[in-house]
Amino acid sequence: MLNKVEICGINTSELTVLKEGEKAELLRRIKQGDEEARTAFVNGNLKLVLSVVQRFSNRGEDPDDLFQIGCIGLIKAIDNFDLSQEVKFSTYAVPMIIGEIRRYLRDNNPIRVSRSMRDTAYKALGAKERLTATLQREPTVEEIAKELGMKREEVVIALEAIVDPVSLFDSVYNDDSDTIYLMDQVWDTHETESNWVEEISLRQAVARLSDREKRILSLRFYAGKTQTEVAAEIGISQAQVSRLEKNALTEIKKYL
Repeated sequence: MLNKVEICGINTSELTVLKEGEKAELLRRIKQGDEEARTAFVNGNLKLVLSVVQRFSNRGEDPDDLFQIGCIGLIKAIDNFDLSQEVKFSTYAVPMIIGEIRRYLRDNNPIRVSRSMRDTAYKALGAKERLTATLQREPTVEEIAKELGMKREEVVIALEAIVDPVSLFDSVYNDDSDTIYLMDQVWDTHETESNWVEEISLRQAVARLSDREKRILSLRFYAGKTQTEVAAEIGISQAQVSRLEKNALTEIKKYL
């Protein structure tokens, strides 16, 4: 009973997980209009929704609401998934679930954004979903802008305008012993004497990294690309990019 957590009346400890073979068979039946297979597939992927919802646990939102919104994203992923593409369903579904939850959070955002800016952002999000379904991957900002016939800068500004605000006390790094908060990373122009010393130390720390790690950090933090975009450019998986990025930041932190 101590491990029992209920969301929307569902005991999360009893959620089942489908094997890849079972998923493939159910998806095949779903595309043929089998409603029983559809129900079984949804129930077999609720744990996936739960894992995504847990990423938003620090937002103060009702977990039941987020879980229900996540299930909507799951259903959209089922409806748009292309069996002919050699992509795991979870790889395709997770961005769809995250997008649905973020849209819900944006709609409930207390900060006011102009209607025209919000409309542009929603058009960009709609284009992103369509391209994700077509390309079976997350599209780049350039691809979204081209789809809308807009400039890249207009898309970026619109999407950034509806991003949820963050707290200065949000954790940006945690290695189980030392937590770095966002406020620790805020640039202080008054500490001019220590700034150049830190910059030299940082350059020395980066110089110790491998060429691939340097390129990943450059693309991520200077070019502003997502891990998915970096993975596509370098030719490795998003998981590998995430691992290399984390290792590189850990090495820099140790050196500093």
